[in-house]
Amino acid sequence: MSIQKPKGTQDLLPGVVEKWQYIEEKARDVCRRFNYREIRTPIFEHTELFQRGVGDTTDIVEKEMYTFSDKGDRSMSLRPEGTAGVVRAYVENKLYGEPDINKLYYIGPMFRYEQPQAGRYRQFHQFGIEAIGSVDPSLDAEVIAMGYLFYKEIGLQGVKVEINSVGNPSCRSVYREELQKFFAPVKDKLCKDCQSRYDRNPMRILDCKKDQEYGIGAPSILDFLDEECSTHFGKVQRHLTDMGIEYVINPRMVRGLDYYTHTAFEYKAAGIGAIDTISGGGRYNGLVGTIGGSSVDQPGVGFGLGLERVLLVLEAQGVAVPGVRPLDAYVIGMGEAAENEVAKQLFALRSAGLTVEKDYLGRKMKAQMKSADRFAAKFTIILGEDELNRGTVILKKMATGEQEEVKLESLAETLKSKLEQ
Repeated sequence: MSIQKPKGTQDLLPGVVEKWQYIEEKARDVCRRFNYREIRTPIFEHTELFQRGVGDTTDIVEKEMYTFSDKGDRSMSLRPEGTAGVVRAYVENKLYGEPDINKLYYIGPMFRYEQPQAGRYRQFHQFGIEAIGSVDPSLDAEVIAMGYLFYKEIGLQGVKVEINSVGNPSCRSVYREELQKFFAPVKDKLCKDCQSRYDRNPMRILDCKKDQEYGIGAPSILDFLDEECSTHFGKVQRHLTDMGIEYVINPRMVRGLDYYTHTAFEYKAAGIGAIDTISGGGRYNGLVGTIGGSSVDQPGVGFGLGLERVLLVLEAQGVAVPGVRPLDAYVIGMGEAAENEVAKQLFALRSAGLTVEKDYLGRKMKAQMKSADRFAAKFTIILGEDELNRGTVILKKMATGEQEEVKLESLAETLKSKLEQ
């Protein structure tokens, strides 16, 4: 029996991986314009980082982490999300000492042990941003706008923004008591997970798909916001309105991770059935202190966006994503001497910045021309013994069949000129 890939993973093959590269390039371009710089953190971290940063009451820490002991008997976990690792790097490398706020982004694989479904894998990939060092509500709006613009520019249709405030710890302590009073009469009817959440984090009950009926009529956290939280949330709304970004307030929205404060938001789009949430994020003013200590505590805001889900929705909406990139030219050599020259010319053309290919299987010219078609080559370059003796090649434009003889010594410049035209 042959060895197969683990459940919940996928092989990204040529022809598909180019679509990923396109999405990643779009993400990097948006980050460049918003002045976010890339950060790369380890794929595995000490388990304690996620216990402290993500929260012991979350499904991620309780059920979904890939955790193992290394040879030094230290507990390690594959990263289930990106924010905790970025904040750890921020603290460890003393980025808080810089005079400006830190605006960072990451792109890479994450790992969660859960049942695979549409757009969700056990190894998945996220594009995320973190802006650390300011409580300014305009930064919340900037982060929301950045994700919105990314979705818009890759062609996603009908993206909607939902926002809420989850308050601060003092607001939530009061709200927590009110939620417990509300759910007390039906506590025994709640699912096993929500019965556990009742004492530890009752806000998470509102997020449970199984117990939606019991949450009808639950009190809204917006009624428990203090002046600071209410003012902050109002300014976020104003900034979004000024940017022309439509949004809906969803008072039942909570985030699945414990570190969020103030603004919480989600992006939604049709195309993947009943699950229309494609990503989310929010503000986390206490996370840096939780991980690094009160002396280095800094406010932050960010989002995490799943690339698998992006591609799934794009496909469902019929949005074309560029796949295989065409070759600039396919070079055909006829005869041993010509083949030797082709190897030389390939290197020269590639050194000049052109994307070129040749046949490595010793096939006849007709088969090589078919190969050029499969690679969507814009031109073919044909070199036989006669051309070699004259110091020329035949340059053929594949779209029209036009061909001309050009000098070998000026081949790169001529081809570049033709491609620009």
